Amino acid sequence: MRKPILAGNWKMYKNTQEAKALVEGLASRVGKLSDREVVVCPPFTSLAIAAESMKGSNLKLGAQNMYWEDKGAFTGEIAPGMLRDTGCTYVIIGHSERRQYFGETDATVNKKMKKAFLSGLLPIVCIGETLAERESSETFTVLERQIREGASGLSAEEARKLVVAYEPVWAIGTGKTATPQQAEEAHKFIRQKLAEIYAPAVAEEIRILYGGSVKPENSKELMGQADIDGALVGGASLEPESFSKIVTFDL
Repeated sequence: MRKPILAGNWKMYKNTQEAKALVEGLASRVGKLSDREVVVCPPFTSLAIAAESMKGSNLKLGAQNMYWEDKGAFTGEIAPGMLRDTGCTYVIIGHSERRQYFGETDATVNKKMKKAFLSGLLPIVCIGETLAERESSETFTVLERQIREGASGLSAEEARKLVVAYEPVWAIGTGKTATPQQAEEAHKFIRQKLAEIYAPAVAEEIRILYGGSVKPENSKELMGQADIDGALVGGASLEPESFSKIVTFDL
């Protein structure tokens, strides 16, 4: 039985005091849940205060990005050890916005993913097709390439801990959401490809999240699909009430 993960990607929102209030609001609402993992991923500037604010709860801390070196002259980057030092357990890698605006590729995603594991962080590796790719019937071609090039090269033990987030780019921040059937079709395909890369038994343990305009109104139906193991939530994770409703989708 795969333990669900509900991760909130705050993107470039919330100053430190807003972050403190948001985490405290989540801790009071869903901080005691133990049958699912609730992860908050604030901007780097709010990681420390978020870590402090979630003490005594079951909330987990994640970062939105990292570099693949431990230290060095890499202005503007952040090392995995720095994330661990602030209390991070998870790190998002290869989000579509990183690919679109900052030159992330399947190759850099793969380097970051491997480094995350070596550094004791659990990567949430994002994959997904654009609207043009979906309309050109390239969805599965794109997903297979991103999986084989971006999420390969792990030991079986590491692969079991990998989290993959399927985020159709056309559904991110647009208000459009893949239907539960479309999402499940993609998730099932992703699991099949992971089974080919690693092994069917390993693939059955890998958690695959859906991301793309997840809201309280659609979360329960999405989470009810066989191969959807949680959600990577954007805008709806910026308010304690809306994110908590998504987290408690089947309670």
